Amino acid sequence: MPRTATPPPADGTQAVHRAASILRAIAQAGAEGDSLAGIAQRLALPRSTVHRILGCLLDERLVERADGRHYRMGPLIHEFGLTPAASSQDVRRWRHVVEAGAARTGVTSYLMRRSGTEAVCLLKVDGSSVVRFVPVDVGQRRLLGVGAGATALLAALEPARAEDMIRAVAPGLERYPRLNAEALRAAVALARRGGFAISQGTVVHDGFGMGRALPSAEGTPHLALSIAAHATMVTESRIAAWKKVMVEEVQALGGGRGADGGR
Repeated sequence: MPRTATPPPADGTQAVHRAASILRAIAQAGAEGDSLAGIAQRLALPRSTVHRILGCLLDERLVERADGRHYRMGPLIHEFGLTPAASSQDVRRWRHVVEAGAARTGVTSYLMRRSGTEAVCLLKVDGSSVVRFVPVDVGQRRLLGVGAGATALLAALEPARAEDMIRAVAPGLERYPRLNAEALRAAVALARRGGFAISQGTVVHDGFGMGRALPSAEGTPHLALSIAAHATMVTESRIAAWKKVMVEEVQALGGGRGADGGR
């Protein structure tokens, strides 16, 4: 995804910015990773530049080769992740809610965290449904507005900041034929009116997702609970039941107030 923020200065920090962008691009690609050509195209960088930086990241074990062509997150990333951080505390607090959501709905449940212009999956729990639908894995990143959890987090922002985010992520939406800036604005408006973000066939053709921002003592929510199901499972009555489950589980943890992100 091309970054739309102010370009970094042409000194040593530029390489750091580009390395971070490459790591984000690889994280977005998920467990299978991405190719040199794919990363270069996504970031609008010369292949020679991406190749040089990937070489350094390989040396430092920040990335590794998944096969002869693809790059994925390396072992040092996992080792860094073992250090206690705010995200691990978020998982500890909300794990039961995600697990209960999966158990009661029968579909895959997620805990998503806002990270800059993206949402990252912190926790995934499979439901009991025979037809499993898993569009996102732990550690995978989505642009804000891409998917139900990421849309709930976008909708939880103050209107002016949400609009800034929509403009920032718009170039990266080219990968999603059914999404554009106007579609994100409409999804945000719907989430603010109803308290739930809905993603139906916009990211994955046969997928349905629903997300709800989780309350935060710091003010603006930075976490969202979401579920994903195959479109064949979705009925109006099931959507209503799933909404009820999500609200009840959040309230059971004592997090009922502010769960709508200020709506």
